[in-house]
Amino acid sequence: PHLPLSPEEALIATMMQQYQIVGRRLPKDEKDVPAVCRMNVFAPNEVTAKSRFWYYMKKLKKVRRTQGEILALNEIREYKPTKLKTFGIWIRYDSRSGTHNMNKEIREVTAGGAVDRLLQEMAGRHRVPYDRINIVRVAELKDNEIRRASTKEYMANDLKFPLAHRVPRATSRSNRTLFKASRPNTFF
Repeated sequence: PHLPLSPEEALIATMMQQYQIVGRRLPKDEKDVPAVCRMNVFAPNEVTAKSRFWYYMKKLKKVRRTQGEILALNEIREYKPTKLKTFGIWIRYDSRSGTHNMNKEIREVTAGGAVDRLLQEMAGRHRVPYDRINIVRVAELKDNEIRRASTKEYMANDLKFPLAHRVPRATSRSNRTLFKASRPNTFF
């Protein structure tokens, strides 16, 4: 029986990881040397990553899972997972009316987190499920490559966030009361 996941484990299980998969068509004889294909795939786990790899191999190289082999599968970790970055994601997706190309700018600390957020946004705004979205390219954007105004507003050097509605707390537990004679001043 499966043990229930804690909220932290459930969050990690749903996050997308980036995998590099190397595979090829099976050789027909000893002298046959088929071309090796390398692909970066975003998936929540290794099993789904292999499945996506064979999905793309069937479409691009006409090689099915039974006719090929996976030579290597590596998870690609983020170089600086604590630094906030802007990712550009190019996708192709099938909607109810046709096939569309799109690119999005997402601010995240990891590429997997950016893809995860993109999939959530596409499901919410465009009603597109995960399996209808093909990720063409994911790249970290420099400040001068950013085009969207909603992303550019976070690029300022003097960026400040207001601390709205600050309620002062009592200095000690003995000074804390349920009712006050005057309303607290929440703006400073």
